[in-house]
Amino acid sequence: MVFTRTAILYTICNYVYIEAAAIMTRLTRNGDPRAAQTLKAQLRLRQMIFDGELSAGERVPELMLVERTGVSRTPIRAALLHLAEEGLLEPSSSGGFVVRAFDESEVYDAIDVRGMLEGAAARRAAQRRPSHEELTELRDCVGAMDAVVKRRSVGAEQFSDFVRLNERYHALLLGLARSCVLTRAVERIAALPFASPSAFVVAQSALAEAHQTLVIAQRQHRAILDAVAAGAGARAEKLAREHSNLAKRSLHAAAKRDAPLRKAAGGNFLRLQLAAV
Repeated sequence: MVFTRTAILYTICNYVYIEAAAIMTRLTRNGDPRAAQTLKAQLRLRQMIFDGELSAGERVPELMLVERTGVSRTPIRAALLHLAEEGLLEPSSSGGFVVRAFDESEVYDAIDVRGMLEGAAARRAAQRRPSHEELTELRDCVGAMDAVVKRRSVGAEQFSDFVRLNERYHALLLGLARSCVLTRAVERIAALPFASPSAFVVAQSALAEAHQTLVIAQRQHRAILDAVAAGAGARAEKLAREHSNLAKRSLHAAAKRDAPLRKAAGGNFLRLQLAAV
């Protein structure tokens, strides 16, 4: 199962842009066009970094962003600050910002932090003992993912469906915790390269064992759902943390073959020194 760079980037980024477009529309309707413009610039700059248009260590020129985005300099500067807070940019000694480079230890750390946070969310969700109705959307999501994984041959369209559903699953699970603090923390860490729930699903897609990885991931998805439904907080947390480890194993597998890793969003600015997982 091998996809082109364009197809792979489309699967994970198209979902993000659909969600972002809805947010920008709401901001504009609510009389906050500047915030909408800042978000537009932020998304475009992030995409330029992930696509390799801006390389690690390269200075980010404000005027170029104004031309590329059609956004004025004030929202551009706000977007640069946001991306610096996310960790994608860092201040330059000569002023302005440069694109950060990441090594594998930072990626593993980010995945570990996301796993701890999602584990805490799963435990909290289970302890709340959500009703059958509250779990309906999560069950439906898992059912839809089952249907994708059961196909013997997963093409680009089906793979795109899995990435979209995977993002939705993690968002729904986080929502069941009913914690604004956890939600903000997960969103912040998931914005880093390779740290989002679907980042290494994308990297793994070019490998021969890709379908088996989806099968394992889906088995874990259902087990977490069952633990939450049963009110088993400790088990839900343990399963969610183990689920995040699958991303690290995928990173290790993709790192052995550099080309698949570079197909993942942001792979162009990862400094890789292969480490045991």
